[in-house]
Amino acid sequence: MSTPPIRFFEEEFVPYGKQPASEFLVVKTSREGLMRSVADEISDLVGLTDNEIAYVLGMTPRNLHRIQGEKRLGTDASERLLLLRNVLIHALDTFEGNENVVRHWLRTPIPELNDQSPLQMMDTVTGFGLVDNVLGRLDYGLPA
Repeated sequence: MSTPPIRFFEEEFVPYGKQPASEFLVVKTSREGLMRSVADEISDLVGLTDNEIAYVLGMTPRNLHRIQGEKRLGTDASERLLLLRNVLIHALDTFEGNENVVRHWLRTPIPELNDQSPLQMMDTVTGFGLVDNVLGRLDYGLPA
């Protein structure tokens, strides 16, 4: 008996105020693979470009465009996409839902990230954690 496909975003997708996916859900869903169309949903949260999404997923924009919307991404790309979603939800919460501020912040070099932008850091799983730590510091009014 086959299991039905995972529908990660069943609810109306309003990220501000939503909870990020738990670490266990990230692992489970990554192993099963997200549909390619989810990348577009996540990029629409704050208006990331195809080049930025492809960079975070560790692929070229051309390879990303070759994957059809109903095809599943591999485990690594799915994990990165879920981690990106979590960071974007955290950033939207930190910056009170202001997509323009989040988009600018993602692209701005930050001294705490070794003068790299948050997007530049998110090409590794460790980088996602560092970016999330900076957001956590901002949440508590500490120097980022």
